[in-house]
Amino acid sequence: MTPFVVAIILSAALLHAVWNAIVKTAADRTTTLGLVALGHVIPGAVMVLVLPLPELESLGYVALSTVIHFGYFYMLGQAYKHGDLSVVYPIARGIVPALVAFWAMIFAGEVLPLQAWIGIAVIAFGIQLSSWKALKSGVDRSALLFALGTGFCISLYSLVDGLGVRLSGNTLSYWAWGAFGHIFISGFIGLRRRQVLAQVPLRSWLIGIAGGGVSMTAYGLVLYAKNFAPLGAVSALRETSVIFAALIGFVVLKEGNWKRRLGAAALMAVGVALIGLAV
Repeated sequence: MTPFVVAIILSAALLHAVWNAIVKTAADRTTTLGLVALGHVIPGAVMVLVLPLPELESLGYVALSTVIHFGYFYMLGQAYKHGDLSVVYPIARGIVPALVAFWAMIFAGEVLPLQAWIGIAVIAFGIQLSSWKALKSGVDRSALLFALGTGFCISLYSLVDGLGVRLSGNTLSYWAWGAFGHIFISGFIGLRRRQVLAQVPLRSWLIGIAGGGVSMTAYGLVLYAKNFAPLGAVSALRETSVIFAALIGFVVLKEGNWKRRLGAAALMAVGVALIGLAV
């Protein structure tokens, strides 16, 4: 994997942690998730008007990804309702790299070398270490179940979009249609929360939509990287977003211990290096 591709994925990881922090700190997380989805729809709508259609065989993947993202948004909102960012995020993201690598091996025939699997394991351990004290003290049962459900959804859409973008013939077009598909998510949440939307301050609207733009950009970078690297490796590197989330949780939200999180960051850096040199 080239340094350029690694840098793209790590940039996406940072952006992903930022929008998750936006959701966690929001007073009404369900409405904020709807606004984040809307932040995908607006630029996505513009892009689908000016870009050519992706290959028709990839549109089924866009549709399936949209359905899975619907479940993802629901699980994520419920997880943050019951648990802290520094607890929910590492559980949800920690199970993803191995799951994606496993799905990719079954459905895409991608068999990673042993060194890459070691790198995935190191990153997964670093993810748990980043919030070890919180995890050790106990996790709310509902938070745990929804966090695991979130991670499962992430692994599924990571596989689906990885396969779909490779069939699309145009990464930008696939990205645009995937973003525009969030109209069903934002529309559903909008209908459910229509009585409170008028009371949402303009600042919250802008923050939520901006968070959606950040989220869309992050996933666009990941989609691009999936054209050039194995899905399991891309997913593992992307999950270094956990350490960025942990640092945000410590600095902004005053959650956790910086020494442990620095150690987790060092472990993840070793994992990144192992994967980057292996594939």
